Amino acid sequence: MDTPKPILTVVVGSTRPGRVGLPVARWIAEHAREHGAFDVRVADLAEVALPLFDEPHHPRLRRYQHEHTRRWSAIVEPSDAFVFVTPEYNHGMPAALKNALDYLSGEWARKPAAIVSYGGVSAGLRAAGQLKQVLAALQVVVVGGGVPIPMIRERVRNDAVEANEPMTKAVEAMLEELVRWNVALRPMRTG
Repeated sequence: MDTPKPILTVVVGSTRPGRVGLPVARWIAEHAREHGAFDVRVADLAEVALPLFDEPHHPRLRRYQHEHTRRWSAIVEPSDAFVFVTPEYNHGMPAALKNALDYLSGEWARKPAAIVSYGGVSAGLRAAGQLKQVLAALQVVVVGGGVPIPMIRERVRNDAVEANEPMTKAVEAMLEELVRWNVALRPMRTG
């Protein structure tokens, strides 16, 4: 019997109209599928549509009162690794992404993640730095080899990413790191 592939969930961190996060997430997901090590899924926070955190109990208790939280938990819990696709808003990550992270606790723990950030000249690196702090608090291991994309509007045309060679190589290296870290962390999640 074949062992199922680990699940990689690509999280689209922006929800605003006109965003380029969805084409970036699709580009990452396509590369991950071609890579072949993961069962790839995309979680678009615009579709997940979480209201501002509204659970009465701390997430570590998993006593969720709302169906939207249970649905979000059902996406995150089976995931073995993540790629967070985030823009930079006012030197930080989008509120929708922070809100989605805050909804859960144990579902995130001891799983590897990579960050694909985008923006203007800064390539979203300040948002990535902020995101790393929050992920560390949730016991998510952020792997090296993220993909910062500067001047994003020059890279997205007709709702698709026009990647250059350094971007493509960075995605490949990121996926290899996620594979390694997933293997290393799996015993901590199942033991």
